[in-house]
Amino acid sequence: MHTNPIKNEKSVEAKWLYRSAILGQIFLLAFCGGCNLAHQRKEVMKSARSHATLGTKPTNGSDIPEVHIATYSNDAHTDVKPTGGIHTPEHNLSDTVSGETHPLKQTQHVVVASAVLALDETDNITTLDSLIRLALSVHPSIQAARQKASALRHRIPQVTALEDPTFGNTFWPIQDQALQTAGGRVGHQFSIGQKVPWPEKIKVKERVAQKEVEIAETEVIQVEQEITEAVRLAYYQLWLTDHLIQVVQQNKLLVEDLIKIAEARYRTGGSQSDLLKAQIESDKLDEELIHLLQEKEVARADLGTLVQQPAHLMPTAVSELELISAIPDLEVIIAEAEKSNPNLQGLRAQLDRDREKIHLASLQRYPDFNLGVGYSIISDDQNVISPVANGRDNLNFSVGLSLPLWKEKNESGVSEAIHHRNRQTHLRDAEHNRLIGQIRRQVAAAEASVDQLHLFVDRLIPKTERTLRLTTADYQGKKADFSDLIENYQDLLSYQIQVARAKADIASTHAKIARLVGKQVK
Repeated sequence: MHTNPIKNEKSVEAKWLYRSAILGQIFLLAFCGGCNLAHQRKEVMKSARSHATLGTKPTNGSDIPEVHIATYSNDAHTDVKPTGGIHTPEHNLSDTVSGETHPLKQTQHVVVASAVLALDETDNITTLDSLIRLALSVHPSIQAARQKASALRHRIPQVTALEDPTFGNTFWPIQDQALQTAGGRVGHQFSIGQKVPWPEKIKVKERVAQKEVEIAETEVIQVEQEITEAVRLAYYQLWLTDHLIQVVQQNKLLVEDLIKIAEARYRTGGSQSDLLKAQIESDKLDEELIHLLQEKEVARADLGTLVQQPAHLMPTAVSELELISAIPDLEVIIAEAEKSNPNLQGLRAQLDRDREKIHLASLQRYPDFNLGVGYSIISDDQNVISPVANGRDNLNFSVGLSLPLWKEKNESGVSEAIHHRNRQTHLRDAEHNRLIGQIRRQVAAAEASVDQLHLFVDRLIPKTERTLRLTTADYQGKKADFSDLIENYQDLLSYQIQVARAKADIASTHAKIARLVGKQVK
């Protein structure tokens, strides 16, 4: 059967055209769906933050949009979570002005928005106190320190007990060579001996062992304070990154309004560079957001490691910190640290232990005793020599003592213990001075952070917000340059970031002071 080649070619071409049309419709539907999804996410995110924005009316026409400035409050910060994709202005100026968006760029924005949403869906908000309790119960460094203290407690019964007694048996296997007495032939001589040290030595050894336990217990407290501080610092770092992400997201709305204002000015004869500058600011925020998201994951990983949690259970900080703005008096903090600092307590315990060791070394000039009891089995059989042998067994006691004759050895032991005591004295003084210096630095840092926070919240941020609104109105009325508007916006963003960092610094400084003191300072 013959086939027409021309007909077959037309048939194949028709099939390819049909398939291409179907694929084109599929891509068109996917593109439209992505655009609608990004637009819906953007609208939802705007509506969720509309209560925190303040509008400024345009001054020269209804076609110029208003600008929204996120106001700052010193009260509890609203925990604003992203409800949709982050709208990023296009890099191509002509595309933005014409109102068209490139499909590839739109797809990238949807992917970035989905990544942010995925991060927020895994958030597991946890309180700081619960994380500290968890870390104190499971951290291996704390467990190791506690095991060391428990091991040293079992040393006390060992040093206060007497040495094991010794048992001996002397016998003569050849009868005609055995020791002969008047009562008969000696078959076996049993003896039990016990070494008894000078009585005061045991008491001093017990006190030394008890001081070793105290030193180990202060090490446990010190490790617990270090882990507590590490958890607090990681938690505050996590809070800071979350807060800065919120600041960046709120400023994204402000920059979008600036882009709209620049677009409106461009349509009425304004400079095209103004629109480009606004888009660059939006791109900078996107870059900062990527960096902050990375820092957030690092802080979550550090915090999860401290509490021994698996990787998929990453904690998230609460929306606002409970700040302590009042700084305690320096002298009060130093007095509390001198009583409660675990490192100082450990050095004092080591100093007391070395004093007891000096006493123990001086007691080596006194002798130790050796007490014993013996029992001899006597035989009166035909192999005895004595004619009056009666076969009565013998019981005997023995007393001995050591002779501490080597005076130079004992004096060297005392001198060694004295040098160890002097070393601990200098270490305690050095630690005391270092502790006071660190407390002074931390108190000064806390006071500076508090003053800085009040300066930003009470003066700089309100004035900058007012200046930004006035500059926006002047720019809309063609009375100011766009560079002034961008400069005011950058100042406001910088101050908002400094406020968040000042709060985290205050909380972190109090955590460091608590570790130096050994407890929370009220």
